[in-house]
Amino acid sequence: MAESTATTTIDLARVLSGAQLPALPQSAIRLLELSQNAKNGPVEFAIPIEADPGLAGQVLKFVNSAYFGFSREISSVKLAITMVGIRTIKNFALWSAVFSLMPNPKCGPFDLRSLWQDSLRRALFSRAFGKVLGMREAEEPFAAALLQDMAVPLLAKEIAGQYVDLLTQREQGKVRLSQLERERFGWTHADAAAKMTRQWNLPEEFAALIERHTEIESLVQSGGSPGQLAVALSSLLPAVTDDAWHQCEMFESYYRQLCPESGPTVTEFLEKIDLEFIDFAPVLKIATPAKSLLARYGEATQLVL
Repeated sequence: MAESTATTTIDLARVLSGAQLPALPQSAIRLLELSQNAKNGPVEFAIPIEADPGLAGQVLKFVNSAYFGFSREISSVKLAITMVGIRTIKNFALWSAVFSLMPNPKCGPFDLRSLWQDSLRRALFSRAFGKVLGMREAEEPFAAALLQDMAVPLLAKEIAGQYVDLLTQREQGKVRLSQLERERFGWTHADAAAKMTRQWNLPEEFAALIERHTEIESLVQSGGSPGQLAVALSSLLPAVTDDAWHQCEMFESYYRQLCPESGPTVTEFLEKIDLEFIDFAPVLKIATPAKSLLARYGEATQLVL
């Protein structure tokens, strides 16, 4: 199908409108509002969290997880925010809210649980790589990477017939989904996710990071920001359901190009992400994939690790 015909046939705005995008919980909206004023601190941010018992419980479980490794239990939301930072708690609450709103469509090989595994891996990678690139705070890349593929389940539900074809045509990761989407529709799931982000009035920095996560080549050529580069590079990580890491050579090339000489090797960095995933995943009730990133890298490069 020609791109021009496809674009007029599948209108992104109409698809999202027809999907009746659910509203974010009020607690998440209030946290985003508070974050617009730098004068607001743990006291102000604790109020909407404590008003939502479910979210308060999730926040305390998150902060008391092995990922942070505090020596004593944190029993107060205010103290939790003080200990790990406003951005970390805000982004955790945002991801939890979006996670709860996403549909679980029956669409060919699509699997929602696997998508969240991929998303968490990419988020942890983006935060860590953002810091390698010199970012002091890399919570925005973390949140953007968590949400970069959030439009896929919604699109798979709304235009299921089209997505069964696309998910099949990607051939277990040999072809990028975004390439197939652009050829067929004239837009990608990155465009859709950015549009959703703006409809929810989320910070523009999230929308901008998400919107370009499939454009690693142009970002490297144009000198993208560390956050943009970290999120875009994370999108080259293998999906847990793919039989092999077909984008590994591209990933490795860009990693070596972007990483400072003093930075970690690919194997050192992937091992770090695998260990962080093991600590972080139980908090979000996400299962650890059968194969680690390090193992997938070893298979792709035929290294003995």
